[in-house]
Amino acid sequence: MEPPRGGRRPCSGNPWTWVRDWVRSSPGTHIWLLVIGITSLVIASASEGLGQFLVHRTSSNIHQLNEHPLPSLLISGFWIERPASFLLYVVMFELLHANVERWTGTTRWLLSVGGAHIAATLASQELVLLAIEGHRLPRSMTHVVDIGVSYGLAAAAGMLTYRLLPPWRYGYLAGVLVFFGIPLLTGATFTDFGHAIALTMGFAAWPLTPAAAEGLSSEEEEEDGRDPAEPAAERPPGRDPDSRQER
Repeated sequence: MEPPRGGRRPCSGNPWTWVRDWVRSSPGTHIWLLVIGITSLVIASASEGLGQFLVHRTSSNIHQLNEHPLPSLLISGFWIERPASFLLYVVMFELLHANVERWTGTTRWLLSVGGAHIAATLASQELVLLAIEGHRLPRSMTHVVDIGVSYGLAAAAGMLTYRLLPPWRYGYLAGVLVFFGIPLLTGATFTDFGHAIALTMGFAAWPLTPAAAEGLSSEEEEEDGRDPAEPAAERPPGRDPDSRQER
């Protein structure tokens, strides 16, 4: 039987096969989701007092960063404060993280969103510390609950901009800027600043995308008739990506 042209896999008529292939193509995203699901069940089944203890103990606030810097930075990204929001996060992970991971590969995806989570957490808590020292916030804010996965999602949203082709890219970009920009301009909290930092780092992760690595623009990839997520080795013969000078 003749292999599929252009390196594309044939679409399976079995939905379970499609789901299995989708999960296998973005393992990091789904492992992360699995852990969040487990921690959400723990919070939902815990007593109110135990639940409050857990979210404070796993927060990356100033107190925890001083006491347990590395664990608090990492663990805080695996908890959400409201377990009822888990299904919403499932949708967001599939739309953002899974698509970025499939496109860039697990390692580059993890470097991008993990780095953004850490940088946004540290920067936003530094803003809290400066506000406390300037007597603009109470000292109790050193124990503020700061957990969640939204910084990583903001970084993935920024990276996904480069995955879309014009004119969809411009509409998506405008929507992302409005979504994160309005809270920042209207009474921003430290979390809003963290989102802005993570989003900016997602935009700055262009060099980690396949198009940048090959020296191609998204428009050139479209002309090749190849999905940007496909490996360079499967490019039709006679097209040398290294010979291109323009992006």
